[in-house]
This record gives sequence, C-alpha cells and structure tokens, in this order.
Amino acid sequence: MPTLRSSSSPSRVSSPLRRTAGGGQRGFSASSSSSVSVPYGDRDSDQASQGDSDSLSADEGSDFEEHLRRNVKKRAAKRPLKTTPVAKHPKKGSQMVCGHGQKDSEPPAIDLFDAVKAAKSDMQSLVDEWLDSYKQDQDAGFLELINFFIRSCGCKGIVTPEMFKKMSNSEIIRHLTEQFNEDSGDYPLTAPGPSWKKFQGSFCEFVKTLVYQCQYSLLYDGFPMDNLISLLTGLSDSQVRAFRHTSTLAAMKLMTSLVRVALQLSLHKDNNQRQYEAERNKGPGQRAPERLESLLEKRKELQEHQEEIEGMMNALFRGVFVHRYRDVLPEIRAICIEEIGSWMQSYSTSFLTDSYLKYIGWTLHDKHREVRLKCLKALKGLYSSQDLTARLELFTSRFKDRMVSMAMDREYDVAVEAVKLLTLILKNMEGVLTDADCVGIYPVVYASNRALASAAGEFLYWKLFYPECETRTVGGRERRRSPRAQRTFFHLLLSFFVESELHDHAAYLVDSLWDCAGSQLKDWESLTSLLLEKDQNLGDVQESTLIEILVSSVRQASEGHPPVGRITGRKGLTPKERKIQADDRVKLTEHLIPLLPQLLAKFSADAEKVAPLLQLLKYFDLNIYCTRRLEKHLELFLQQLQEVVVKHAEPAVLEAGAHALYLLCNPEFTFFSRVDFARSQLMDLLTDRFQQELEELLQSSFLDEDEVYSLAATLKRLSAFYNAHDLSRWELYEPCCRLLQKAVDTGEVPHQVILPALTLVYFSILWTLTHLSGSGASQALSPQKQLLSLKGRMVAFCELCQSCLSDVDSEIQEQAFVLLSDLLLIFSPQMIVGGRDFLRPLVFFPEATLQSELASFLMDHVFIQPGELGSHSQEDHLQIEQLHQRRRLLAGFCKLLLYGVLDMDAASDVFKHYSKFYKDYGDIIKETLTRVRQIDRSHCSQILLLSLKQLYTELLQEQGPQGLNELPAFGEMRDLARRFALSFGPQQLQNRDLVVTLHKEGIKFSLSEPPPPGSSSQPPNLAFLELLSEFSPRLFHQDKQLLLSYLEKCLQRISQSPACPWGPVTTYCHSLSPVENTAETSPQGCPRYKKRRTEGPARRERGDVSSSQEESLQLNSIPPTPTLTSTGIKRRQPLRGLEEVEEEGRSEPELTQGQPLSGNQRSRFSSPQHFQTLLNPSGPGLGNRLTRASQGSSLKSTMKALLFATALSLSLMEEDEEELEIHELSEEWQETDKHTSPSEHGLDLLDSTELNLEDF
Repeated sequence: MPTLRSSSSPSRVSSPLRRTAGGGQRGFSASSSSSVSVPYGDRDSDQASQGDSDSLSADEGSDFEEHLRRNVKKRAAKRPLKTTPVAKHPKKGSQMVCGHGQKDSEPPAIDLFDAVKAAKSDMQSLVDEWLDSYKQDQDAGFLELINFFIRSCGCKGIVTPEMFKKMSNSEIIRHLTEQFNEDSGDYPLTAPGPSWKKFQGSFCEFVKTLVYQCQYSLLYDGFPMDNLISLLTGLSDSQVRAFRHTSTLAAMKLMTSLVRVALQLSLHKDNNQRQYEAERNKGPGQRAPERLESLLEKRKELQEHQEEIEGMMNALFRGVFVHRYRDVLPEIRAICIEEIGSWMQSYSTSFLTDSYLKYIGWTLHDKHREVRLKCLKALKGLYSSQDLTARLELFTSRFKDRMVSMAMDREYDVAVEAVKLLTLILKNMEGVLTDADCVGIYPVVYASNRALASAAGEFLYWKLFYPECETRTVGGRERRRSPRAQRTFFHLLLSFFVESELHDHAAYLVDSLWDCAGSQLKDWESLTSLLLEKDQNLGDVQESTLIEILVSSVRQASEGHPPVGRITGRKGLTPKERKIQADDRVKLTEHLIPLLPQLLAKFSADAEKVAPLLQLLKYFDLNIYCTRRLEKHLELFLQQLQEVVVKHAEPAVLEAGAHALYLLCNPEFTFFSRVDFARSQLMDLLTDRFQQELEELLQSSFLDEDEVYSLAATLKRLSAFYNAHDLSRWELYEPCCRLLQKAVDTGEVPHQVILPALTLVYFSILWTLTHLSGSGASQALSPQKQLLSLKGRMVAFCELCQSCLSDVDSEIQEQAFVLLSDLLLIFSPQMIVGGRDFLRPLVFFPEATLQSELASFLMDHVFIQPGELGSHSQEDHLQIEQLHQRRRLLAGFCKLLLYGVLDMDAASDVFKHYSKFYKDYGDIIKETLTRVRQIDRSHCSQILLLSLKQLYTELLQEQGPQGLNELPAFGEMRDLARRFALSFGPQQLQNRDLVVTLHKEGIKFSLSEPPPPGSSSQPPNLAFLELLSEFSPRLFHQDKQLLLSYLEKCLQRISQSPACPWGPVTTYCHSLSPVENTAETSPQGCPRYKKRRTEGPARRERGDVSSSQEESLQLNSIPPTPTLTSTGIKRRQPLRGLEEVEEEGRSEPELTQGQPLSGNQRSRFSSPQHFQTLLNPSGPGLGNRLTRASQGSSLKSTMKALLFATALSLSLMEEDEEELEIHELSEEWQETDKHTSPSEHGLDLLDSTELNLEDF
C-alpha cells in the first residue's frame, strides 16, 4: 500500500485541501503544536505524547525487512469551496463556542449526536438525512459532522463558521481544549448509566454507515473526507484523554470501513481486468472497440479511486495508528490492535505483511490484560485460515516463544486464548511447534480453571491422539471409529497419564478432554473389552488407571459437572445437554449392568481396583434392572458384593460396598425383597463370626495375630455397614460394650479391635435415637422407658470414651474424642428444637471432670509445637493429613462451646493460642471468637481477659517475676493482647462498657498479690499492666481519666514505696494519658471535630468528677463531650491572662503533656504517693486549669488557637492509630509517637497525597 509522505513527522498529516477566506482552499492541519499544557485532571501527562517523538523510527525499523515506501501524488480538490460557511439554526439550550468576539452562532435543528445517542432510528436513514443536508449546504453540513465528533468526545464547545474560516487546525483544537470544562473524568465512551451503554456501538455503526453510504459519491470528493481525517488525526494527538480516545476509535473504525471499500475496489478491478482480457481475446469480427474503450475508462476510474482510498488509509495509519497503538491508555491500545487484526483478515493482500504484523507481535508483551487478549484474538483469526498461514512463517518464528509462554499467563482468559491460538498453529502449521514447546503446555490440562484445562485438553488431543486416531469421512459424515483406533486412543491416554507423572487423579484429565474427545471417552465398550481381555498386556498401574478412567467417564456422562476443585463459570445445563445426559446414563447402564459382575470377579482380589468399580452403581439408572428384566445380573452382582466384603477389610472397599447395597435397598424397587434377603444373609454371616470370635477373646487371655486380625476385620465390616444400614435387630450393642469394658478394665484388648467397637456402639445409639425421633411424641410408640434406656446407654458410652481419653494409644484417644464430641453435640439442648420436646429426657450436660479432660486432650493433641510432632522425615502428605486431623479435633471442641455443651469459659483454652498457632488454626479460632461475641459480648470480653491471665500465670510460674516483660514469651502475649484488642472492631461506643470493665478487672489482677512484706519489689502480677495497655486505644478520654483515678486508689492500698520506678505502671499510665489518645474516635454517627455549644456551667460540671463515679465506672449513658475536642467555642467566659496559663503549662507533669518520663520525674511519678497530686481531679490538672481559664481571662483568640492546635494533634494521632490497626504494627509505635511532633505528622500526610501525573 502506498505511503503518504510527511514533511515533518508522521503525527503531522497535512490535508491536500487548504481552505482560505477568499476562495482558496484551507483544511485542518493536525500538528504536534496542538499538544498544549492543559490544567485539567482528566488529561494525560506527557507520557501520552512521549511515544510520538520516536514513532517514525519505530515504524521504519522492522524485525523482518526494510520497509518500502512509495510516493503518492496529492489529490486535487474536486470542487471549489464556498467562502462563507452558513451556520444552521441553534438548538435550545446548546452551549456555543465563538471566536474573535463574534456572537454565538445557532446550532443545527437536527442534532446528530442526540440521534446517535438515542439509537432509536435506523442509522442508514440518519446518514441519508445528513447527506441531504450536506448537498443543500456543504459547509454547514460538514460543520455539523465535525461538531458531532466534538460532542462525542464530551466537549461542550462547538466549531463555529468563523473558527472554521479563520483558525488553523491546531488553534481550533487548542480552543476546544480550553473549553473542555468537564465536571468529572467520564465522557460518552466511558460514562456510566443505561443511556451511555450502547453509545459506543451506535457511534461505530454511524461511522461505518457513513462510509458505506458515501462510497459512490462523497468519498472521492476530496473536501469532506480529507478534512475529517485531518481533524481526527489532530484530536488523536491531544493530551485530553476524551479527545484522544474518541478520535482514535472514530479513526480506526473509519479506517476499517475504508479497508472494506478498498477490498471492493480490488474485486471490481479484477473483474474489469478479466472482462477486458476476454473482450480483447475475441476475434476481429467479434471484438467491440467501444466495449474495450469503456472497460479501459472504467479501469482508470477504479485505479484513481483505489489510489485515493489508499491515500486516506495511509494517512490514518501514519497519523493515528502508529502513535496510538502504544498510547498510555490501555483502551486505546486495545482499539488499535483489534482493528489492525480485522484489516489483516479482510484485506490480507495489503495488510498481512511483516510490516504490519510486527505491531501485534510487539504488543503481545503489553502489561494490560485487555490488550494482550485483543492481540491473541487477532492472531486467532489469522491462524485459523490455512490460506493465510503461509504468510505468517516469519512472524511465527519470531514470536513463537512469547505465544507459548502466554499459556501460563496470570489472567485465565488470556491463557485460554493463548492455548487456543497454539492449537490453531498446531493444526494449520505442521512442524512449527517442537516437542519442547508442547511439553510446557501439557501440565495445563490439570489446571483448576476448567476453561483453561479444556483448551489444553484440545491441544493435547490434536498433538497426541488425533494423528493416530484420525477418522475418515464418507459422504460428508464421520463414520464410526474402528475398534482398533479406539484401543489406540486408550493406550495413548494411559501412556500419557502414567509416564508424565503430572497428577495422581485421572478424573481431571478426563474432564479436560471431555469437550473435544467426549465421544471416544464414552466408548465404554472398548474400555470394558480392554479390562476384560485376558491377553491385554497391561501392568497393574495401567489397569488401575484404566478403571479410574472408566469410572471418571461414567461419572462425567451421568452427572455432567467437573471433578472437585475445578472451577467452572456455568450455572447449569441446557435442556439439550440434560437430554444427552439422560440418554448417556441409559446407555452406560445397559452396557455395564451385565459386565459389572465380571469386572468384580476379575479384580476382586485388588482393593484399589474393586473400590472404584463398586462406585459405578451410583451412576446407574437402577430402574433398568426391572424394565429390562436384568434381575439375573443383579443376583450375580450381589454374590460378587458379598465375596468382596468377606474378602476385604479396607475402609474404602467396605464403604463403597455398603453404599452400593444402600442404593439397591430402596423399598420402591420391585427387587427390594431380593436385595434385603441378600443383606440379611451377609449380616447373619458377619454377626455369627463376630459372636464366635468375641467369646474366644473374652474367655482366653491371649490371642494370636490371626485371631486378632479376623476379629478386627469383622468389626470393621459391621461398622461400615452399620453406618449405612440399620442393624439394630442383630443387637450388637451389648457384646461391643462388654468388649470395651474389658479393654478399660484389663487393657488386654488390642487397639485394632477397640477402634471399630467404639464406632459400632456409637452407630447403635444413633440408630436407636433415629427410631425414637421418627416415632413422634406418642407415648405408645416412644414410652418413657425407652428414652431412659437410651439415655443410660449414652451415658455409659460417654464414660467409656472418657476412660479411653487416657489410653496409651493415640488413635484410640482421638477416636474417643471425636465420638464423644459428636454425641455431646447431638444430645445437647438443641435436640428438642423443632417440636421434639418429648426428647427432653435425653438432654445431657457433661460434668466438670469430663469438660476438664476434653480441654486437657485438646492441649496435648492439638496445640503442640512442631518439635513434638515426630520425625521431620515424614512425607508432606502425611503431615497434611495429621494437620487435617488436628483441625477436625479443634473444630469439634469449638462446636461444643458454641452450642452451650461446655462452659463458655473453656474457650480461654482455645483463645490463648490464637496468635501462636495462627498459621494452622487461625481461621477456626477467629470464627469461634466471632460467634462467641455474637452470643454474649460481655462474657466474650471476660474470656479474652481470662486467656491473658492464664498465659501470664503460666509464664510467672515458669520464669518468676524478675525480668518477666523482657522474655520472648511475654512479647508473644503482647501480640496476642493486640489481636484481642483489634477484635473489638470499630464500634467503640458499643464496646465502651466492656473495655472499661476489662481494664478494671485487669488492674485488680495486677495488684491482687502484694509484694512480700519488707520488700521494695513490685507485685508479681504488675507486669500484666503492660498487656492491659494494648486495650487503651479502645477507651474514650473520659474513661481514661476514671481509670487513672481507679489505679491511684488501688495503688494507695500498697503501703510500700518503691525505691526505683515501677515500669509497668509507667507504661500503663502513659497509654492512658490524653496525648496518647491515638486511636480514640468519636461515637459512630457523630463527626469528630464538630462545633458544639458549650456552656460554662456544663464544663464545670464535667470537670468536677466525683469519687463515686470514678469507683463504680458505670458507663451506660452516652459519654459527655470531652475537653479540647472542638475547634470552635462559642460564648466563652472571659479567660485568664495568657501568662498565667503559660506558667501553669510549664509546671504541668510530663504525663499530661505526652512526653516520655525519665530520671527523677519517672520515679516520682511511679510511686503511689505521687498519684494523689498527679491524678486527683480536683488538683491542678490540665482539665481543671482550662476550666478555670474559661472563667477568668479575656484572651479568647489565644485560647482558640491553643484548642485548635491540640485538636489537630489529637486528629493526627488518631489517624496514626488507625493505620496501626490495619497493619498490626509492633509495639515500637509507642516510642515513635513519643518523639514525633504534630508538624512531622502533618508533613507525612501531605507527602502521602502527592499524585503521580504519569498515571493519568
């Protein structure tokens, strides 16, 4: 395609038409000078135009070949333009932009912008109306079109005839930029709301229709299109984002329409050439000279039109695309890449070259998801055609590595498109993707995202399976695949799964291949023939994998959803898919019912193979046993099931067999009597064997290993079936209880026997409860005697389990704990909810000893250090299983707490490990803490304090009181206290009384034990005040003053005076000082520093706090307005002199000033005697001084300034505390706040608001 030369730079695309006032021609000139400094927030920084400076070199430089250029002659104007444009009449309410002091011109009566925005009329008729108006008045019609694009940008100004007449292109754009007074960053293409959602589509449709309607008339009339292109080119270079985005979209859609016109012209030229050659090849007598002459004139006209179209396309490409494909705005880059992809597909002869492909290749590295997605979709359109792939060889070799790497893109939709693109390359370009390239894509078939895994499955199918299993088509229809091809498919599938060793479960591979190879995977005839074949030459692993593939394909066809853990965005199946699913279920049932007994008979000796085969029954349509008269196969299946159960004792096999028998034991089936009889036979066999083996165990004091194994296996089989079937008529409770009682009394029963026996008794109690619950409240059906009998059994079993908690075997302990926690939860008070009040006699509350043993078990088996877990050489999956078991135990204990079975104070044994074991159990403990707070907020805060007391007491007993707060364990307790404080949330007013009560109880605990008589050492629990200081940010200012008074009175009871300062008291008092009010917030719903009407007497009443109020700390009412919280004080009393205030301020202790204490001041403050003068509300404190100052002086303005500075300091500290709560910083924040001035805080706030202009 010929290129349009530019005299300066590609961004300056000059129109061939120049419009003058006196009859000459003058057009819009898109110049770089239009990039002016614009002080508006929605405009991009210089980064938007940074890419324009080196655009020419970027366009000239190619990765493939030297870019060729051809000179194009500029087109002359087709018509003289009128010297005076005529403006149309104004529309009511329109805003006008006038230049050079002219009056506002009137806008057109029919507004194109409103019509396109409404999108109510046909776009073709709208363009026809504009063409009619343009033919009547060309200048006014063109101005109407220009103003349409200006308004589409969101600009309220318009181009007037005077501006169009006297101003250059850059001047007009600069003038419009100055008039772009947008209120927000939204413009029509990005504005929210239903009226703007369809605007972009209507806008693009208008541009497309405009070119289509003008392709035989105005398109070749140099004036309108050239000047429109020049205008859009200039706007696309603007720093205003709305101008640049909208004009780029318009220019690219205009270019796309021109490409279609150029393609039509190319086809017309080819037809004309063929007609000319055919006419010229005729004989002299048949040749028509007039026909030849008309064809030559037509060819010349088409050639001229094509040159004009190519000139316009070259101007748009050079002036807009080359600069905007790397714009700072990702939406603009995506538009450019999407459109160039459409040009390459529609007009490949001109655009499918390396000179244009390089732009897509470079943009594959874009950091934004939408741009990368557009690149891949554009390339998919190219690689999907085998005719176009021949021109993509050089591009593919250059950017193949990048396309392969995008299969691992962090965005799932981008990765999906990348894998689909590689699949097209694999199908249409043989040998391009090497084995090394494909190896990186194979693991994607096991991805959690189903769309990505399905795309990778299709790639795998075309790479490995399709070449070997290709089917021929006969008469346009795909014929049935041969059995040989199907067997080859399954052999390849087996080899890929086994040899790759990428995953342990074939179900995910089956799901990935289901969309592309579902018909092969549903060939259950080939699968079963491979499994039943005698000379199949399959190894043990291959047989297990093939059985897993069979079960997975059956499950996929029957249920229609992916395996566990794989994400899919679909909500349900369509009616067509549901019908296919039902048909597949009937087909697989009819095929597998006769073969399932044979499969069980062949693989009955292997537990890993027989367990999944037994699971096949739950995917069958069991009614087919009756409708197809297949009862004989049911008899065979029941026989094989009995043999499998008698032969195996593995839990997976027994569970699958019990579930399969449960599915068949439906009274609605006609064959229920046969299945029930077979079940009775199996249970009689197992029960008789159990009775015999039990008598041997009870009578003899020693059993060999075989006898123990036989008894344990029998108990396991009975336990598995008791879980799914009601075996109450076989009366297994009594013999199992005798067995367990002997185990508790003598300890001679092996643990292999105790575990299933516990489970059997547990199921027996539950089945009895089920019968009583289902019988209703009738006394005839559920007499009191049966309820008391069940209650006795349950209590006896709980005592047995309690005894097993102290067993030497950990498996028995854990099993007893799980069964005990479940039974206590079932027989809790919640069992009578829902109209089952007749079960009230069964409600059971555990005794204190049992609760204590449950808590002790939790400490010994759940909250254990990593060194206590055993050998570090254990495999990862074993450690994960152990962690899962411990989490199960903890969850069972927490449920007992939440349902009121255990005393709520026992939650302290869980909460005190919140911080230490946060990685393993943090989610469980946090949820339990939230639920406990919802049940009783007051009790929850007491439990939190109890947890801290327990930890502190344990540490005190281990380490002693000396240097306690310097130990690492004490630091962990402080971190736990901080987490507890954060758990109260932002509802400070709701938690006010709770936090104050927590502080009061904590102070009592810290001073509960006095120091030894005659000793100057501090009380042993005094360091607990440091933990209590973590809750101080949750207090109101008034509450801090009351707590200081309360602490003073408590310290006065201690007669000894310390020789050195008490550090914990200093730390705690410092956290309660007014300046340390870093997290104090106003009550919810009230602004922080709101002007209040403060009367003098009211302030005096608030300053005079009685001692009874300090002692009781009853805070049930809304707190009074704190001192120094208002920046505006009205109607003050005269103040004292400033000198008096300053003098008292200099004598104020460091505690009230928020400065760190040191030396004699700290020791003087820490002593109990000092509290009487320091904390007495009636003393010379800051609040009382300000109260007196409000009554004595007239320096009103000075006092306001002082109050404002104090309020500012409090505000900054509050913001620091909020940041602390979010990030949970360490305790060093206190020292930082001590040495940080309010001015430094203010500087930090200002620095944090600096804007990065490059982001715009």
